[in-house]
Amino acid sequence: MPKVLRIINRFNLGGPSYNAAYLTKYLSAEYETMLIGGSPTKGEAHSGFIMDQLNVSYAEIPEMSRSIHPINDLKAFRKIRKIIRETKPDIVHTHAAKAGALGRLAARFEKVPVIVHTYHGHVFSNYFSKWKSKLACFIERNLAKISSAIIVISNKQREEIIDEFKICPNHKAHVIPLGFDLSRFSSEMEKKRNDFRRKYSLDDSTVAIGIIGRLAPVKNHPLFFESLRMLSMKSNRWCAFVIGDGELKEDYQQTVLDMMSEEVDSQKGKIIFTSWIKQIDDALAGLDIVVLTSLNEGTPVSLIEAQAARKPVVSTNVGGVQDCMIENKSGFITDNTAQGISNALHQLIIDSTLRTKMGESGHDFVLEKFGYARLASDMTVLYDKLLRDSSSK
Repeated sequence: MPKVLRIINRFNLGGPSYNAAYLTKYLSAEYETMLIGGSPTKGEAHSGFIMDQLNVSYAEIPEMSRSIHPINDLKAFRKIRKIIRETKPDIVHTHAAKAGALGRLAARFEKVPVIVHTYHGHVFSNYFSKWKSKLACFIERNLAKISSAIIVISNKQREEIIDEFKICPNHKAHVIPLGFDLSRFSSEMEKKRNDFRRKYSLDDSTVAIGIIGRLAPVKNHPLFFESLRMLSMKSNRWCAFVIGDGELKEDYQQTVLDMMSEEVDSQKGKIIFTSWIKQIDDALAGLDIVVLTSLNEGTPVSLIEAQAARKPVVSTNVGGVQDCMIENKSGFITDNTAQGISNALHQLIIDSTLRTKMGESGHDFVLEKFGYARLASDMTVLYDKLLRDSSSK
């Protein structure tokens, strides 16, 4: 039975954790999978409950953190090498940048036959300064040379990785979209909606708008807040929820206080910071619209889950957004301006029929494209091919 060692950056809430969990759980029974990863950073919710719910075992490497730390990174590298020596995997599959660097190097040192890496997003723009971005590209190009395959999660990301940043040749790149268990976003949704809206004292006429994600610069929450400021000039029928946590939470709370104190008009709405909500299906049931304002994205999980819950979405045009929604049918893709987002939100607020119609379109779309069974099947086919190619060398 071939063995897979799966390595993720860290066990925090987000696409990589879900992707790794579902692959570990649902990959073909012909494969044995071990899952390891780093620890969440301060302000991030731990994703261990996802593994627990799926009965997936995992091992945590505390030294492998998001930031660069030479001493801890070396310790993590040595631990990964030790795990590889002890378990002797046929495939090492890394997910995201830090795991991709340490895991692929360790696999190469230990002569693992097949090395695979998945880009869930990338750090080549909007993360670092220009020279650091160039350095990141240089490092990733060299890591790609020791990789058997590179997995990208959208066609847009494939264009970026191959054509724009020239990380790897065309034949090494494989598009395999993320996959999820989306059934919980159709289960008991009316009860969940009533519970959520009762908790926050929302009446039936109030449109609940949500943004879900880390409170970090790349998620660009200030654009969301500015769009709400503009929206408050047109409507008071809304309440916005900032679902997530992070290092910028206090700054953003102050931004909202300052912004709303300037608006003496009674037309203004409310903005509520909830921190992380682990049972996100409960929150999505209570929301009416979900927004994404990121500067950079791979495949945004929040938009996929929102559509599974029959909610229309509004997003900036970044990364793989166009591949995970149907523009003007399941939601709106806007320019990266507060005015554009505000206009889209206002259109959805005043037209409940449009919200319902877009919600149904998005639900059907994501169930077909982003189910975990399709993910596991696609990955099994690729693994089989890579192992055959490796044995023939």
